[in-house]
Amino acid sequence: MSMVSELQELGADVNDAMQRFMNNASLYERMLGKLPATVNDKPVMEFIEAGDIKTAIENAHTLKGVMGNLSVTPLYKAYTEITNLLREDKPDEAKKVLEECLPIQEQVMTCIENNK
Repeated sequence: MSMVSELQELGADVNDAMQRFMNNASLYERMLGKLPATVNDKPVMEFIEAGDIKTAIENAHTLKGVMGNLSVTPLYKAYTEITNLLREDKPDEAKKVLEECLPIQEQVMTCIENNK
């Protein structure tokens, strides 16, 4: 199974992404290949737990944008909610949403890593 097919099964809106990337599948796959490093560079949980909500918001907002641009819809929706909850000073609720989305994020990252 191709990376794109696997991502579709995980909820990515590949058709939307292909429009955004002007049907250039190789460019889309190259950009997806950068996603694991971005996720590693922009942790959210550790900053929530450390009480650094400002950095948690910044990282969640960045990940929301990246997931949206790549049409990784389940993670885009989760990071949108996390960002909003953090801005509303609801870190415990944001942490819960993050904990729920981390298994999906791990599946997406594994899919990308396995298809590099």
